[in-house]
Amino acid sequence: MRYYSRMKKNFAILLMTVFIDFIGVGLVIPIFAPLFLSSSSNLFDANTPENIRNLLLGLTLGAFPIFQFFGSPLLGGLSDKFGRKKILGLSLFGTFLGYVLMVVGINLQNFYLILLSRIIDGFTGGNISVATSAISDISKPEEKTKNFGILGAIFGICFVMGPFLGGVLSDKTVHESFSLTTPFIVSAALSFINLLLVSFVFKETLTKKIEKKVSLASGLRNLKAAFLSEKYQSLFISVFLLFCGFSFFTTFFQAFLVQKFSFTEREIGILFAYIGLWIAFTQGLLVRFIPKKFKPINVIFVCASVLAISIYALTIPNDKTILYFILPIVAISNGFIGPNLQTIISNSADQSAQGEIFGINQSVQALGSAAAPLISGFLFSISNSLPLIVAAILTVSAGFILKRKFI
Repeated sequence: MRYYSRMKKNFAILLMTVFIDFIGVGLVIPIFAPLFLSSSSNLFDANTPENIRNLLLGLTLGAFPIFQFFGSPLLGGLSDKFGRKKILGLSLFGTFLGYVLMVVGINLQNFYLILLSRIIDGFTGGNISVATSAISDISKPEEKTKNFGILGAIFGICFVMGPFLGGVLSDKTVHESFSLTTPFIVSAALSFINLLLVSFVFKETLTKKIEKKVSLASGLRNLKAAFLSEKYQSLFISVFLLFCGFSFFTTFFQAFLVQKFSFTEREIGILFAYIGLWIAFTQGLLVRFIPKKFKPINVIFVCASVLAISIYALTIPNDKTILYFILPIVAISNGFIGPNLQTIISNSADQSAQGEIFGINQSVQALGSAAAPLISGFLFSISNSLPLIVAAILTVSAGFILKRKFI
C-alpha cells in the first residue's frame, strides 16, 4: 500500500512537470506573433522589414527545439545514470530561469534576452523525456498506452490553458495590471513550486542505474542511431516528419491568423484553446478505447492522412468562422497519433533502455520541431499558406513510411 501511494505521488508530480513544460509552449502562441509582427510592437525599429521580422520570429521559435536537441538526450542519458530525481530538478531550474529571463527581456524590449531565455529553457527542457522515462519506470506494459494517453490529455489541456492564459493574461483590457510578461510570471511561479515538489516529495523511480558515456554529442549520436540503424530508421524518419509537419502548423499558424484574418492576441488564444479542447477530449477519453480494437500503426496511418488533408483545408477559406469546423478534425486526428506513437517507440526497446529510446525520440522530435520554424520564416515571406501546405505533405509522408515499416 505504501509503495502504491508513493507511485501515485510520483505520477502526480510527473504529470505536473509535463503540464508546466507544455503550458510554456502554449503561452507563447498568442504572444510571439504580435510581439514580432505587429506594427505597434517596440521590439524592433519601426523600419525593420517584415521579412526580417518573420525570420527572427522563426529563429526565436526554433531556438527552444534546437537547444532541446542537444540538451534532451544529455539529460535523458544522465537520468539513466544518476536517476530521474536529480535530473528533473536540474531541468526544472532551467525552465524557471528561462521564464525569468523572458520577463526581463520583454520588459526591456530586448530581443537578445528573449532569445537567450528560449535557449536556456530549450537546453534544460529535457524534463519531458526524463518524465516520460520515469512514467515508463512505474507503468506496467499494459498500462503504457493509457498513461501515455494521459500525457496526451495534459498536452491537450495545456493547448487549451496555455494559449488562453497567454491571450487573457497579456490583455490590459481584462485587467490594467496585465501585460505581455504576466503569463511568464505565473509560469515561473509554477515552475518553482514544481521544483520544490521534485526536490522534497518525489521519490526516485529508477531501480537500476546504467553506467554509460553521455555528452553534448549525444544528440548527434542519437540521430545516427535513429536514421542509420535498420531497426529504428523508418520509425524515427516518420517521427521526424510528423513533428516537423505539425511544427510547421503550430509555429506559424498564429502568424497566418494575424496576417490573413487580423487576429488579436486574445483571439489567437481562444482559437488555440478551442483546438486544445478537442485534443484533450481525444486523448483523455477517445484514445482509451482504441488500443482494444486497432493496432497503433493502423491508427497512426489513418490519422496522419486525415491530419494532412485537414491542415491543407485551413488554407482555403476566407471566412474565419469556417476554421472552427476544420480545426476539430486537425485536433482529433493529431490527438490519436501521440499516445499510439509513444507506445510503438516504447515497445521498440527493452525496459532497461527506456531512457535511451526516449532520449533518441526527443532528439528526433526536437530536430523536426527546430527545422520547421527556421524554414517557415522563409516560406511565410513567400506565401502565408506555404507553411501549412508543407505541413500537410510531411504529415501524410510520415504515415505512409511508418505503415510500410510495420506491414
